[in-house]
Amino acid sequence: MPTLHALKSKFKFQNPRSRQAGVEVNIVQEMNREEELKKEGWEKRFTIDEPRLSEMVDQYKELGFEVLLEPVDTSSEECTTCITAFHDRYKTIYTRQKK
Repeated sequence: MPTLHALKSKFKFQNPRSRQAGVEVNIVQEMNREEELKKEGWEKRFTIDEPRLSEMVDQYKELGFEVLLEPVDTSSEECTTCITAFHDRYKTIYTRQKK
C-alpha cells in the first residue's frame, strides 16, 4: 500500500490560470469554495474518475482520512476535454485528518 507521502507526490498538481474570456468569474467563485474548504481543513488532492476514484477514496479512508468528493472545477484543470465530455463521471477528491 502506498504511503501518504507517495500519494501526495503522485497526484499533486498545479492549478494553471486560464486566460480565456469569461473564465475569471468561475475561477473567483471556485476559489471561494476552495478557500472555504481549506479553512475547514480540507486539502485538494486531484481529479479522477472510476474505477480509480473509488479505489483512491478507499485508500485515503484506510490511511485515516475523511474524504470529500466535489464537482470538478474545469477552470483549475490543465486538460478539460474528457472532463467536459463526461462531467458527471469526474470528481475532485479532498481529504483531511479525522477529528
